[in-house]
Amino acid sequence: MANHCLRSENYINVIVSDKQLHLQYLNMDAAITHCTKGIGTWDWASNDQGCEPDLVMASAGDIPTQEALAATVLLREAFPDLKIRFINVVDLFKLQPSTEHPHGLTEADFDSLFTTDKPIIFNFHGYPWLIHRLAYGRKNKTLHVRGYKEKGTSTRRWNWPSTTRPIDSAWPSTPLTVVPKLQRIGGHRQGEIPQRADRLPGPRL
Repeated sequence: MANHCLRSENYINVIVSDKQLHLQYLNMDAAITHCTKGIGTWDWASNDQGCEPDLVMASAGDIPTQEALAATVLLREAFPDLKIRFINVVDLFKLQPSTEHPHGLTEADFDSLFTTDKPIIFNFHGYPWLIHRLAYGRKNKTLHVRGYKEKGTSTRRWNWPSTTRPIDSAWPSTPLTVVPKLQRIGGHRQGEIPQRADRLPGPRL
């Protein structure tokens, strides 16, 4: 990403980065390909190869991606037959139609990734309405976004993560209410899915 920003011309690029060590999910070649495309399926985190998924898990951002991956692991452990497709988004403009933005995906490409009717749970570090606006007009209307929660009050830097982070007590159990298969069989497993945010990776106080 930095290489792209440094080589580009006639653009204003803003790079925001912290100084913390982060998990690396892809090797360099795969990371270059993924960042160049701006969006893609992570096969190693998915188990829907060769069939349609029951659920699409998507993420954008470092911590939201960790949380979404952890939630995917919990779901696959609790429901081994559940088919999950994991999508990571680097370029948010990919969510827009190609007719609205030059980076946008065509309808066919978007549907091939997110399907036309399977539930999508999108974990995002910003306001949920942004993802809904970018994906507005797409065929798939089952988009559920977990994002920044405005509390309407100021807060100190050290307790910001625990009060406004996307994760909340309902996050790991969201699929039980939006995936048709789990609506029928998942009710009795509700208590087995960890519902506390501190069980999933993310900012710590």
